[in-house]
Amino acid sequence: MEWNTYDRFPPLVLMLGGREKYRVIRTLRDIAEVLIADWPFEDGEEYVVAVKACADAISGQIDVSELQNAVRRAAAEAGIAILTVVH
Repeated sequence: MEWNTYDRFPPLVLMLGGREKYRVIRTLRDIAEVLIADWPFEDGEEYVVAVKACADAISGQIDVSELQNAVRRAAAEAGIAILTVVH
C-alpha cells in the first residue's frame, strides 16, 4: 500500500493532549509519524503492537483495519481519545 493513499482508510482524530494538540490521521504515513514523533510514551504493550502493525500494513502483510484496531488499543492504553470521522 502507498504511504499517502487515502483509499480504504477512514480518518481518525487523535486527541494527544491539551486543547490544541490533536492529529488527523488519514494515511499510513500519518500513523507512522504519530507513533514515532507524537506518542506520549513508548513503553506500553499495545504501543509496541501498534508499531509492528504499522510496519506490517506498510509492507502489505495486514489490512488497514487491523492497523486501526491496533492504534485504537494503543490509544486506550495511553489515555488518548480518538474520534472517528464519518463521511
